[in-house]
Amino acid sequence: MDTDRRRGGRGRAVRLSALLGCGAVVLAGCGAMPVTGDVKAVDASQPGDSQVQVYAVAPREGASPIEVVDGFLESMTSDDPDFRTTRKYLTAEAARTWQPGEGTTVLAKAPNRNGPTIHDKERRTTETTYTLTGEQVAAVDAQSSYRPLAPSEYDQMLHLVREKGADGKQEWRIDIVPDGLVLGQSDFKRLYRSVNKYYFAGGRPDDESALVADPVYVRNRTDPVTRMDTATQTVRSLLEGPSNWLTPVVDSRFPEGTALRAGVTSLAPDDQNVLKVPLNKKADKVGQNACRMMAAQVLFTLRDLTSARAGQVELQGARGPLCSLGADEAEEFASDRGSPSPDSQYFVDDEGRVQRIPGSSKGGGDPEPVTGPLGSGTVVMGAVGVARDEQQAAAVSADQQHLYVSSLVEESEPAAPAVTSNAKRTEDRLSAPSWDGGGDLWVADRDPSDPRLLRLVDGAGEPQEVSVPGLNGGRIESLRLSADGVRIALRVSRDGHTTLHIGRVERHGSGEDEQVSVEDLRQAAPQLTDVTAVSWAGRSRLVVVGKEEGGVQQVRYVQADGSTSSSGVLPGVNQVTAVAAADDDQLPLMADTESDGIVKLSPGDNWQTVLKGGSSLVYPG
Repeated sequence: MDTDRRRGGRGRAVRLSALLGCGAVVLAGCGAMPVTGDVKAVDASQPGDSQVQVYAVAPREGASPIEVVDGFLESMTSDDPDFRTTRKYLTAEAARTWQPGEGTTVLAKAPNRNGPTIHDKERRTTETTYTLTGEQVAAVDAQSSYRPLAPSEYDQMLHLVREKGADGKQEWRIDIVPDGLVLGQSDFKRLYRSVNKYYFAGGRPDDESALVADPVYVRNRTDPVTRMDTATQTVRSLLEGPSNWLTPVVDSRFPEGTALRAGVTSLAPDDQNVLKVPLNKKADKVGQNACRMMAAQVLFTLRDLTSARAGQVELQGARGPLCSLGADEAEEFASDRGSPSPDSQYFVDDEGRVQRIPGSSKGGGDPEPVTGPLGSGTVVMGAVGVARDEQQAAAVSADQQHLYVSSLVEESEPAAPAVTSNAKRTEDRLSAPSWDGGGDLWVADRDPSDPRLLRLVDGAGEPQEVSVPGLNGGRIESLRLSADGVRIALRVSRDGHTTLHIGRVERHGSGEDEQVSVEDLRQAAPQLTDVTAVSWAGRSRLVVVGKEEGGVQQVRYVQADGSTSSSGVLPGVNQVTAVAAADDDQLPLMADTESDGIVKLSPGDNWQTVLKGGSSLVYPG
């Protein structure tokens, strides 16, 4: 554990096995294992070492209160089955009622324990109290959904009493304990991993519905409570339904009550690369189309788990196979299936013309002006957004006052502005535009006297104002819509800082009567006090440019739930003003810089200059 918790003889409550090279068992060819020698303390909180396992050890006979508290905290970081050993630090009643699966409190560092609190003379020999303190930075709820928090003080009590054990001796045990686990960040990252489970965007016909990623955290290895491996935990979470935050905008094709068949704790593809998923009888009456969509949910959910990546999923009901679906067939439900050439890039050149770079992932061709008025230079443009089907584009004029929409496949005369801002200052006018997966166009008017988030259905018609009730006096500086169209990333300025927020796009009604709002804003990457640029970089990930308090600019990946990883920080690049990423992580990350022009970062490479001139480079969307 972190060294701030080793005071008072800490470290004896658990044993740690660093299973490096030889894996979880001793295999032929590994070096001989020593059977003698001293036991040495090992830091169990080595970040990123998922093979480190911590084994819980029961309290020793006659353990002091501080040993019981320290042992309990250490044991919570272990792989203890059903936390059976961990519960030995609790009284019989507390061990029976403690619910470790009720969620996880994530602290910046492992919790400090303060105390003991000395009771009056009559009680000091029979009860005492310790206080757990620390800086809370996140919470994981009972649905395994992660939520980053602005750093806040954590303060919880552990109350201990003397209880008679089975041998009749009085031992110190904890009788008041908060439900859930309390972990430092390093232990949390060691024990858990982020996975995406998938549901269908709500309110759409089956042939138009797209899968939406819902990130959750599951145990890296076997879950202590359910004894399920990582893949089975993930499927179980999928069947239980979407997270509370995403529920209003997505649907599951699994009938309510569908669960894994009793006793299933392991899922893996067979020698034909087929993953068979045994379900209870709730799934028996589904139709073939719904069953195929259910199988697509499973395939997408497991695609990031190497141990469970399958070429085909077969769903099995109580009376036998229900349906099967191949990985290639499942692509028809992908949220990014609309763009015919997703590796094209667009930018505004130094003359204010919108240009296209074709086939950018394969070396690319020479930039060429797009078809239509946006590429002619009739109006000098400053920023561009391209529809995902690459049939239309929208561009904001260089003075940021007007938004123009035009076809990219037909020549036409310049149209009247679709949106005009009345703000006096350039920086208070229109943001760069963004298109959602359904073909609607979004833009923010930053006019201080009338700030608005606007949506143009199919990129045409009268702009509709979208309500954003969670802004709390903040102003939207820029926006990016996810490919699935149910989430929006917003840069929001307030009190001299610009931070990143993720909102849920809710739609009610249909046609001309449809009402759209952005609900339940959540701050992502709260450690970044000033965010310069953001782009979606996959189904559940964003690339963010920003600074920590007193720090320098950095480019990093952030999950849609706001969680980050130590591997998320990208190679440094100077003075980034905008960033663009594709849903396909094999395509290069692009950035606008003040000093080096437009640069790209290909997988496994360093930043390279693409264009010395130009700005506002984007992928479709």
